Amino acid sequence: MSNLPVLDKPRKVSQFYVGIAFFIAVLVLLIFAWVKISAWLEDEQQAPVKEIIISGERHFIQDQQIESLIKRTQPWQLFELDVEKTHQTVEAMPWVYRASVRKRWPAGLEIYVVEQQPVAIWNGDMLLNQYGDSFNAQVEEDGSAENIRLPRLFGPGGSEQTALQGYRNMQSLLDVTELHIVEMFLSERFAWHLQLNNGVKLNLGRTEFIDRLQRFVDILPLISQQKKQIDYVDLRYDTGLAVGWKASNKAA
Repeated sequence: MSNLPVLDKPRKVSQFYVGIAFFIAVLVLLIFAWVKISAWLEDEQQAPVKEIIISGERHFIQDQQIESLIKRTQPWQLFELDVEKTHQTVEAMPWVYRASVRKRWPAGLEIYVVEQQPVAIWNGDMLLNQYGDSFNAQVEEDGSAENIRLPRLFGPGGSEQTALQGYRNMQSLLDVTELHIVEMFLSERFAWHLQLNNGVKLNLGRTEFIDRLQRFVDILPLISQQKKQIDYVDLRYDTGLAVGWKASNKAA
């Protein structure tokens, strides 16, 4: 019985060294895995953006414009690319109304674009979208101005939405005729002046301009029977109107 402890001692020493060896082996494997993962992450961080996917209905924006802008303003590595800054950069483009940007693994970027919808030319050098917001872009650059035939609206700064709503209301009255507004002037005192596609100019004044335009529509068949060409119609009267006729080109 006195020899049993002597026999157990070598076994305990052997188990101790086996445990140490196993611990060292696990530690070596963990260090090896950490080195490999670090190297992989470093490689991934340097991986370039290989694909940009752009979606959304677009008429004035070219995909190459968006790609070129991102390349100029952002690092071309997917991990280093800042999604929020990219979003702000894309949304600052004149023809972009709204945009969303997200990374697409392993090496792609997805961009969804909502394009501005121009409905009028504002003060000769700006455009209005469907919400009455002005933006600085030139429709003529794409050769589309004649195709979309935007009306030209003029007014004081800050009156964009008022002018656009007034234009829409008045054009809806003219839709029953073959006339449409090609130019509309809103003065500093908010008096309305129109020029129609037939060349006729209308002075509607500041108040009751919708009722006055309706009066013009009602009496248009009567004054159109005249053999003279209308130059302007002044509707700034409680009742009635004044018509100016173009001078005859015939020699007296």
